[in-house]
Amino acid sequence: MHQDLEALLTLQAKDQDVTKSEQALTALEPDVRRLDEQLAVAQRSLDAARRAIDDAKRRREELEGKIASYKTMQDQRRQKLEWVRGAKEASTLMAELDLTRTVLAKEEAEFMRSGDAVHEAERKVSEAEKALAVVREAQEPERAALAGKQEAVMAELTQARDIRAEATRSVNAALLARYERIRRGKAPLALYALHGEACGHCFTAVPTQRRVLIQRGTSIETCEACGVLLYSAA
Repeated sequence: MHQDLEALLTLQAKDQDVTKSEQALTALEPDVRRLDEQLAVAQRSLDAARRAIDDAKRRREELEGKIASYKTMQDQRRQKLEWVRGAKEASTLMAELDLTRTVLAKEEAEFMRSGDAVHEAERKVSEAEKALAVVREAQEPERAALAGKQEAVMAELTQARDIRAEATRSVNAALLARYERIRRGKAPLALYALHGEACGHCFTAVPTQRRVLIQRGTSIETCEACGVLLYSAA
């Protein structure tokens, strides 16, 4: 066996441990996303209800302002009517008073309905808040369990990464650089054992001379086709 092969194989085993922990952590993500989406749906309903109550209150304030403005106009016309002497001008003012009175009645009726709209919006906000609280409470046990699993897996991952970092110290710097470069590629592993006369990854035949060197442990060769490092398991 090549003198550096054992250190590389050890490093690869530690990388597999790291990958296993990373995959375990990733496997928990769909459950977390599902719970988050359930909360998000309830939160969006609450946000929409709150916007609706803001809109209802804003509409009520607008109506209140318009009604106050109409009443001011009516008061001004009544005062003007007291000193108007011309019949035509008086008739015009009376017509304006009648028209404004009609509009004012409609606005006041709308104002009364706006109060009902505010109350209805407040009721929906209250219901949405309760619904959100129910979702949160229902999720608590599962979230606690998921958090416990995540914490345990993170501890394993941290430990695996520390052990992996320690393992790199035993690998020749030049070989380590080749190993890391291969790991950034598409192959699942950086080292593969010969499969008969072929590469254990892509199954491309390895030239006889290079295969003999690998089998003797004289050197760690690279597959000409896929680029992984090759060794003999025999």
